[in-house]
Amino acid sequence: MTNGLLLDVKDLKKYYRVTSGFVSRVRGEIRAVDGVSLSINRGEVLGLVGESGCGKSTLGKAILRLEEPTAGEINFNGIDVVHLSRSDLRQLRGKMQIVFQDPDSSLDPRMTVGASIEEALVVHGISDPAELEERVARLMEKVGLQPDFFERYPHEFSGGQKQRIGIARALAMDPQLIIADEPVSALDVSVQAQILNLMMDIRDRDGLAYLFVSHDLSVVKYLSDRVAVMYLGKIVELAAKEEFFRNPLHPYTEALLSAIASLRPLGRQRILLTGDVPSPLNPPPGCSFHTRCHRVMPVCSQVEPVITQPAPGHSVSCHLYG
Repeated sequence: MTNGLLLDVKDLKKYYRVTSGFVSRVRGEIRAVDGVSLSINRGEVLGLVGESGCGKSTLGKAILRLEEPTAGEINFNGIDVVHLSRSDLRQLRGKMQIVFQDPDSSLDPRMTVGASIEEALVVHGISDPAELEERVARLMEKVGLQPDFFERYPHEFSGGQKQRIGIARALAMDPQLIIADEPVSALDVSVQAQILNLMMDIRDRDGLAYLFVSHDLSVVKYLSDRVAVMYLGKIVELAAKEEFFRNPLHPYTEALLSAIASLRPLGRQRILLTGDVPSPLNPPPGCSFHTRCHRVMPVCSQVEPVITQPAPGHSVSCHLYG
């Protein structure tokens, strides 16, 4: 992993207003991302895990300003992303890219593979046909696609091949950070391994950093240098990978790991969570996890915990360690 801070996010929030009635009266706000702070170093892979609906994908889109943040700071390579003009943001996005979960949704079925990949190059001012053809061929080779695929259409490819096309598009402008939003969850297990190995090869060769969003802890363990756990719009635990899987601290993290026998720390039993995830429109007072927590205390329903560091580099938001 290369040293040096690349991305620094502080107290990032993304709220959505909920309205009802003929006059669109505001009923409340959905707190999809509720005060998230994290950082990513150059060449680092930060895994972001949590249940569906916890805000992982929204966080990734807010960092790229595909969703406009409600509040907070985003600093990328020394640049204040939140206050960039549209034209400056467009230029910066060449260095911050995203790979989506479903490659079908990000590929225009009317465009050939070559045209889809070169689109990003054209948008950023490369118009020479010879240069475009050369760069697209190089990108296709980098992700394991044959050059004669250039004139084919998305429907002619398998899911894994489509995701390789999506990765090639993301790599077109030599980015420094890729936000990978569940990039293998829609693929067969055997194909997942191929795509993950490809992403790691590119990381090792080009020094790329990833924010790897996933609900699959096994995948996160394979890829990540550090792991962050998100629950109801907040980061509740963050640690280096080895420390995270060896010594989970937050009760929610304990429950997630206990559900997978191969990842369960030695001597720990399966923890079954009860109840449903609370609504982000009306989160519970105090700790948002207290309604499902197997280690709940009276203070948990009254006071929101602050983030502490019980061990160097290991952060947790829980009254057990306050």
